[in-house]
Amino acid sequence: MTLIPVLGSNMEAKPVLVPPGTLCHTGAVISLMCPPNISQAWCQILNISQDPLSYVPFPRDTRESSNETDLSVAKTLGAKYNLYIGLILAVSSSLFIGSSFIMKKKGLLRLADKGSTRAGQGGFSYLKERFWWAGLLSMGAGEAANFAAYAFAPATLVTPLGALSVLVCAMLSSHFLNEKLNMHGKLGCLLCILGSTMMVIHAPHEEEVTSLHDMEMKLRDPGFVTFASLVVVVVLLLIFFVAPSKGQSNILVYISICSAIGSFSVSSVKGLGIAIQDFIERKPVYKDPLFYILLVVLVVSVGTQINYLNKALDVFNTSIVTPIYYVFFTTMVVTCSIILFKEWKSMNASDMIGTLNGFITIIIGIFLLHAFKNTNITWSQISSSMQKEKLNQANGQEDQYSLLGNADHSLLGYEEENTGFSRAVQHH
Repeated sequence: MTLIPVLGSNMEAKPVLVPPGTLCHTGAVISLMCPPNISQAWCQILNISQDPLSYVPFPRDTRESSNETDLSVAKTLGAKYNLYIGLILAVSSSLFIGSSFIMKKKGLLRLADKGSTRAGQGGFSYLKERFWWAGLLSMGAGEAANFAAYAFAPATLVTPLGALSVLVCAMLSSHFLNEKLNMHGKLGCLLCILGSTMMVIHAPHEEEVTSLHDMEMKLRDPGFVTFASLVVVVVLLLIFFVAPSKGQSNILVYISICSAIGSFSVSSVKGLGIAIQDFIERKPVYKDPLFYILLVVLVVSVGTQINYLNKALDVFNTSIVTPIYYVFFTTMVVTCSIILFKEWKSMNASDMIGTLNGFITIIIGIFLLHAFKNTNITWSQISSSMQKEKLNQANGQEDQYSLLGNADHSLLGYEEENTGFSRAVQHH
């Protein structure tokens, strides 16, 4: 394609050759290298006209094939580096968020020891506690890292790794808060690590989305439009018709609302992350209406999500809400990402099975962490019960042998009595 820049009246407009494969549309920004000092210039396309006479074919030479090969290799390496960056950000996010709960809890316990009014009783003394502020800053850093992770890695990888924050919180609480982690909890932590490792190994590679224009094209896809419409209809039905009558008795109502609307929040974060990248590269993203649409969707979805999650936590037990919410929320986010970003399009069967197995393993680990956290079972109790069972089996065998022996003796006595009786009859 030939790009003819619009210059001043006293300057000559020379056509600039754009490499094949470059997306040229109104509003697009193209980077050009200007000799002689090889300075970089950003040009925005204001108008596109089809003029066959001015078309100058892009020259092809013997170096074109090698350049295309180098470009494909560079894209592959770039995608791999982005995946690693997103993975590091997701893991660090879980570390920060998991640690934040411990620091905030530590600050609240210090206030309780001092006799201050507790937060559950309407007190605000925690605002003067440095541990609480450290926890708040740690949570902010974790959320920021999680926000940035969606810009580099697929949501199918980032969202399930949020389970690591539960793992970090459980391990640190047993060390710093003297909260005992029973056998089920330790087994759940191990399963969370194994499941996360499986998902990282088989992580999908999403279709490349490098600009808000690409994001807009994906949002207009009929498949995603159908999915989004169904989710909105279901959420509205749950909010206005089901929640008022069934919300206080059925835990799935509030959690379904949080999970369904949460899928939009993750997609919005993904789009805003791309917008921030464009803004850092000095592209005029503030002129694109999609930027503001994504921002509004993020605010509305997060607000609704927090509201109904608090209702679920207020009515139902936390140990039940947390694993169910994790499963529902992650499932909705993964489904939305598959439809929107086509993340599983390039995956083979083994990677699909590995990703699903990793996700199911994490679910089992989260379930063991929360469902049996009040069950006090230790390895010593299991070993002692096994020894008792062996002793009972041994005693049962001895009783069986003694019973058989008694039966033999009684049978022998019975035979002797019959013999004596027959002899007495013969004598008479």
